[in-house]
Amino acid sequence: IQKAILNIGYLDFLNSNFTQHSSYKIFCAMILAYFYLRGLFVKFMEKIRIKIGNVEIGNGAPVSIQSMTNTKTDDTKATLKQIETLAKEGCEIIRLAVLNKTCANALKEITKYSPIPTVADIHFDYRLALMAMDNGINALRINPGNIGSFEHTKKVVQMAKETKTPIRIGVNAGSLEKDLYENNSIPLEEKMVISAKRHVKILEDLDFHLTKI
Repeated sequence: IQKAILNIGYLDFLNSNFTQHSSYKIFCAMILAYFYLRGLFVKFMEKIRIKIGNVEIGNGAPVSIQSMTNTKTDDTKATLKQIETLAKEGCEIIRLAVLNKTCANALKEITKYSPIPTVADIHFDYRLALMAMDNGINALRINPGNIGSFEHTKKVVQMAKETKTPIRIGVNAGSLEKDLYENNSIPLEEKMVISAKRHVKILEDLDFHLTKI
């Protein structure tokens, strides 16, 4: 990302009308967002290295390749076939949508036969996270702010501690809290960072640190 930003900046700088160039504002926003995010998370990343299955992440570990299935997760045959295809192409971690209990139950067979570590993508229902861990998932992808009450989050974190299951905090423009979404005075990239920090704090307050952002 850093190289791409610098290359774009160098090419535009050669243009005598650099400040008037159509990509100028985008370039500046990219620079600011890059260093803002880097400044916020570099200390955390330097201190913590987690493992999703046999894949190490953070603290100097090589960048890993992750993809997500687009099959119906409860169709275990089709899902495993797609995972195997992705693994042959170099995918190292696979994420699966866990939309309901049927999908959560299917994880038992999927995690047993998957050639690469698996991540359960959980939305809204904390019970699906518990079922996913019961069924051998290697990591969770949740947004701690949208899986219900704080008590629900505590239950997920407690089990994640017991099973040593890393939690990826997923933040995107569509998952912002209402107060951030409606605040037009803050740039989108800052809103996402604020949201991520809130969710990190929820987990850290529960003494959980196997966190990936």
